[in-house]
Amino acid sequence: MADNEVLKDLLEDEIVRTGRIHVCSVILALLALFSMGCNNGTNTDMSYKAAINDHFKAYPVCIWSQSKKFPVQAATSDDAKTEGYDALTQEGLLTRTTAEKKVLIVASKQVNNYDLSEKGRTSWTPDSTQPGYGNFCYGNRDVTSIDNSTVGTNGEGAKTVAVSYHYQIANVAGWANSAEMKTAYPGISSALSGNPSDNATLVMNGDHWAYTK
Repeated sequence: MADNEVLKDLLEDEIVRTGRIHVCSVILALLALFSMGCNNGTNTDMSYKAAINDHFKAYPVCIWSQSKKFPVQAATSDDAKTEGYDALTQEGLLTRTTAEKKVLIVASKQVNNYDLSEKGRTSWTPDSTQPGYGNFCYGNRDVTSIDNSTVGTNGEGAKTVAVSYHYQIANVAGWANSAEMKTAYPGISSALSGNPSDNATLVMNGDHWAYTK
């Protein structure tokens, strides 16, 4: 009976000991995995992905190729101009008022005046290079795969890597997903439905990769 008790105690101690080892192993593995997902300057796909993603967080995709300034005015008969503004109005990002504008002494035309709404101001991305101008941006690139990478050195002796990759648009704003927005701005639909590819050159900057182009 005493021998059985001793054996039981030994088994319990072993379970506790191995359990602790197992927990520690899991923690170490998770820490290693986390470090792989960071831009820590290693030659890994995860490090390249983090560097590219970090860059494009500062350069989101927007509905216009060039910044705009509000308020704007468009003739009610000009569907090419009003369609986009009306879609933004329907999503609550713009306000719209109608007025009559004289074009000749005896003639006039109906126009819509569009301006940023309160909701629109919170979604507006100002253009730091043009005061008063900005854009509606709806997401940013998120790398889905690193397809190829070639390590090299630039003319200044810094370590570089040329990367080809595929990406999708992530962190998409809710207003960008409406059918009206995708119709008025076809670029949104194509950006959200595709998995395009691109190339990037990264350069070692201290202990991490920096995006250069």
